[in-house]
Amino acid sequence: MAKTNFAPWSAETAQGIKTDPVDSNIKVRQEVVPAITVGTVNALTGEWTGVIESDTAFLIDPTFEAVANGAAILAPQRANHEYIDMTGFNDIFIAIKPSNGGAYATAAVMGPATYSFANLTPINAAVTLKGLKRNDSSASMSNLLLDSSETLVADVWNIFPVQSVLSDQKLLQFKITNGSGGPSNIEVAFLRVV
Repeated sequence: MAKTNFAPWSAETAQGIKTDPVDSNIKVRQEVVPAITVGTVNALTGEWTGVIESDTAFLIDPTFEAVANGAAILAPQRANHEYIDMTGFNDIFIAIKPSNGGAYATAAVMGPATYSFANLTPINAAVTLKGLKRNDSSASMSNLLLDSSETLVADVWNIFPVQSVLSDQKLLQFKITNGSGGPSNIEVAFLRVV
């Protein structure tokens, strides 16, 4: 659809200042074009990166069988995906389903040494992640997530949101220690949120 607008140079003609015969109307093309952003291209490398969206479902890790009281697990443990990449994600939900209720400790730790952190290797695997938290006025490194004891109910998913403190962590695992007083089968699941 075309709309007629007043041409900028024709104001002088309309006022009689200019005598050149100029049409004072121009046709301006107006159309609405939908645009969808599907990613960006790195100007230096030419590498395309797609738009990141929140996970729609939990990634459920295989069950850790008969974890002894006092023993710790590192999740995720999947053979093809032994860590969580939080690049572009702000928050994460962690869900834990033990077969034996009681106290469990949870810590965010550096992922396995078999992978690099971006291009850095070797990394200090399984160590509790430290950093500066947003709005932290102390300006000293502190544990990003270290919950020494949380009472979990047996045979149900105990779901916890972790907001902001693990955002953009490239090589993340969770260390979960069984303090329930007996052996426990432990299931762990994760859901990342942009």
